[in-house]
Amino acid sequence: MDLQFELLFSLAVIAALYGSVGHGGASGYLAVLSLSIFASHGAVWLKPHALCLNLVVASIGLYHYSRRGFFNIKLIQPFILTSIPFAYLGAYLPIIDWLFDTVLSFTLLWAAWRLVKAANIDSNIYNPPSYILSLTVGAGLGFVSGLVGVGGGIFLSPLLILKRWASTKATAAVSALFIIVNSIAALAGAFSSGQAQLDSDLIIQFSIAVLIGGFMGTRFGANHASDQMIRRLLAVVLVVAAVRTVFDLVGLWP
Repeated sequence: MDLQFELLFSLAVIAALYGSVGHGGASGYLAVLSLSIFASHGAVWLKPHALCLNLVVASIGLYHYSRRGFFNIKLIQPFILTSIPFAYLGAYLPIIDWLFDTVLSFTLLWAAWRLVKAANIDSNIYNPPSYILSLTVGAGLGFVSGLVGVGGGIFLSPLLILKRWASTKATAAVSALFIIVNSIAALAGAFSSGQAQLDSDLIIQFSIAVLIGGFMGTRFGANHASDQMIRRLLAVVLVVAAVRTVFDLVGLWP
């Protein structure tokens, strides 16, 4: 099937935007694909494709941010230990209802607003959470990520920054790994429950588009963007995800 240039270009732009803050872009890909000819395929088709593209861009982000020395395995380890099984469980369960969409949209918009306010605050003092708290938060975020069909970076990143648990670029680095493991777990859960369909030919074409955009975005974020710029970009990412959820909630999304 020949894909329109506009669709591939849109996927590349989303990958560049999300990749600049260490994210994979699943919520953005869901938005783009839901407005395309593929919307009729439903969630069982849209979510696994978005999660696969997540893996491509988040992997590039992990490489670029780790290469610059921002990755901290001790910080992210307890989060991913519990997020993996709970992301699997969340993806295994049936599709979420309107109440969850409502809470999710308001949460993302609130986080975006807080990040914009925090963009003018500069501090080098960071206090990582306790191991037990990290395990607990990881379980909750993993479960929600599996339900929604994303890697969880849109939940973890604002939390790390607003709680001052990590620097902005360290947040981008560890969020990339968080997204990778949760995306794999969610894909496993979706396929195990029979709620996933994947088109191998299309995923190759999609992957090439996000590979190009993701490479440019992650390299810019890791090598050139300031902490304030990354926080503002993250706020934009959260708004994009929230708008998509709101439209879906009120029935404006296919």
